[in-house]
Amino acid sequence: MKAQAWLGRGPVRHLRLAPQRHGFAYASCFLMLPMRTLRTQPDPVLPRNRRGWIAFHDADHGEGGPDALAWLEALLQREGVHDADGEVWLQCFPRVLGHAFKPVSFWFCQRRDGSTAAVVAEVHNTFGERHAYLLQGPGLCTGAEVQARKVFHVSPFCEVSGRYRFRFFHRDGAEPQVLARVDHDDDQGRPLIQTSIAGRLSPISARALRQAAWAQPLHSLMVVARIHWQALRLWTKRVPWFSKPEAPLHPVTRSTP
Repeated sequence: MKAQAWLGRGPVRHLRLAPQRHGFAYASCFLMLPMRTLRTQPDPVLPRNRRGWIAFHDADHGEGGPDALAWLEALLQREGVHDADGEVWLQCFPRVLGHAFKPVSFWFCQRRDGSTAAVVAEVHNTFGERHAYLLQGPGLCTGAEVQARKVFHVSPFCEVSGRYRFRFFHRDGAEPQVLARVDHDDDQGRPLIQTSIAGRLSPISARALRQAAWAQPLHSLMVVARIHWQALRLWTKRVPWFSKPEAPLHPVTRSTP
């Protein structure tokens, strides 16, 4: 995939299997950004750290500092990931009309040969907390499954227990495609929730950003509104409610072998 800024358009899907079946799908847009390339060659079209209908702000990631890539590189260094010396791709929702809420963003950390050394799933909840899952293993971005213990509170309708199963697919070509799938199983290995975000990528241009803005002018606000609407629907279905525990002491959870 050419090292340039891309705009993705496709569905976000969510299916709860237990204790009550409940599913939904929404059209969405997202960014796919080559962060190391953009460090030296800023994109002339995508607003970065400034106002824009659709924009990218570094402070929406990591510890909220002015350089999200520096946060990611420091995380990799602390965790002993020393072979991610190629491009770093960030798949994330944009900031829209100055507002951002990003339930999950994915950092794809490549080696110089283009293979994927690690993926960092950066998770945010509606309480303003953040946590990172550091995923490693063979076959990342070609469909291999990677697992990690769930340690971070996301929804009051899910206990902080069980495990996540991550799978990523990246397909190059004239119109690249990406798929990120995250499933949640309980402690007995029974599937509880299946989620995915997928889309086709097109180079970011002024026209592409305008079309995305016209299609979803309140994208970020609607993400939050839909979370609360789906929570209300789960409550009416009498799905059990769990109080929020304390956030994990360590900000990074590594995948299990």
